[in-house]
Amino acid sequence: MSDKMPADPFPMFGEWFEEAHETEINDPNAVTVASVDAEGRPSARMVLLKGWDPQGFVFYTNFESRKGQQILGNPNVALLFHWKSLQRQIRIEGTAAQVPDEEADAYYASRARQSRIGAWASKQSRPLESRFALEKAVASYAAKFNIGEIPRPPHWSGFRVTPRKIEFWRDGAFRLHDRFVYDRQDDDSWTITRLYP
Repeated sequence: MSDKMPADPFPMFGEWFEEAHETEINDPNAVTVASVDAEGRPSARMVLLKGWDPQGFVFYTNFESRKGQQILGNPNVALLFHWKSLQRQIRIEGTAAQVPDEEADAYYASRARQSRIGAWASKQSRPLESRFALEKAVASYAAKFNIGEIPRPPHWSGFRVTPRKIEFWRDGAFRLHDRFVYDRQDDDSWTITRLYP
């Protein structure tokens, strides 16, 4: 990366994200989401990014899950993209907020039918007595909805993470990596700082 960077981080994010779609074998949109519980203990897991623009980065989940409950309790989260094939990563820190119902409804309707049934059947993150119990729940909801529409469960929606900091990291020879961090200012402009590797 040269010292001349775009005024905001989104053109570079778009460029790297597009390149990842060309080089990553599986799930170039996979991103780690880190949150904290009520005691401040961190937790991280992988999700799939389902949308992004200058307003933020969107993923969907069961709000009754561990991650959903943690984020609803403390909206400060971190995201991490790591593209091994490109030897790049992007770190994002920001605040999560629920997407509007219409947006969640539209994405939910685009999912495969079995995935929509699964959103009803899975009590995500809670103890499961057996695989059979999950399969039974799936069969029960499949019968309930039969061939009709499957509405979005009230506990299932999306979060949009509005970034306040975005760091770009690219591997360099002899561990002399390139690192640039964008920090959002109160007027929504960005400051850019090159960091030591």
